[in-house]
Amino acid sequence: MRVTMTGRHMEMSDTLKAHTESRLAKLKSHFDRLIDVDVVLSVEKHRHIAEITVHANGLRIHGEESSEDMYGSIDAVIEKLDKQINRYKSRIKDYKPRKSAQEREFLHNIIHVAESEEGGNGAERGTHRVIEHETIDMKPMSVDEAVMQLELASDKFIVFTNADTNQVNVLYAHDNGTYGLIEPQF
Repeated sequence: MRVTMTGRHMEMSDTLKAHTESRLAKLKSHFDRLIDVDVVLSVEKHRHIAEITVHANGLRIHGEESSEDMYGSIDAVIEKLDKQINRYKSRIKDYKPRKSAQEREFLHNIIHVAESEEGGNGAERGTHRVIEHETIDMKPMSVDEAVMQLELASDKFIVFTNADTNQVNVLYAHDNGTYGLIEPQF
C-alpha cells in the first residue's frame, strides 16, 4: 500500500502519521491488489479536516470528515470509507458481467474559449483551444452500477456504456440527492 500524506496549515507529527497508517490497515484488508491512498489533513480555524482518497482494484473511493480533533476526523473518515467499501462489496457480490461486452475508449476534451483583444470572448472569432485532453475507459455497466460508482467517487457525473442498450450514457447528480440520466436518441 502506497500512502501519500499531506498537511495543510499544520505540521505532520510522527504519532499522527502512525495513527493514520494503522487506521488505513483496516481498509487494506478489503482489497487483493496494491492500493494507493492519498491523505490530506488540514486545519481551518477550529475545524480539523481529514480527506482520504483510495485507488484500488480500478475504483476511486473518496471520503472527507471534519471535527474539532484531528484524530477524531481521521477515525470518522476511515469509518465512512469502510461503510462505502462494504456497501460496494455487497452490491457486486451477486453481479455477473456480460460475457460479450467489450470495453470502449472515448476521448474527452475540455475546450477553453480565449479572450479576444476587444474584450469579448473568442467564440465570435472561433478561437477555441483545447486545454485538457483525457481518455476515459468506459466499461459496460448497468444504470445501478453507474449510480454506485458515482456515489463512491463523489463526482458530479459519470460517462459509461449502458450494458442494456450498448450506448454511451451520462449520469449526473442533482443537489437534492436524485440522479439524471442522459441517453442518446437516434
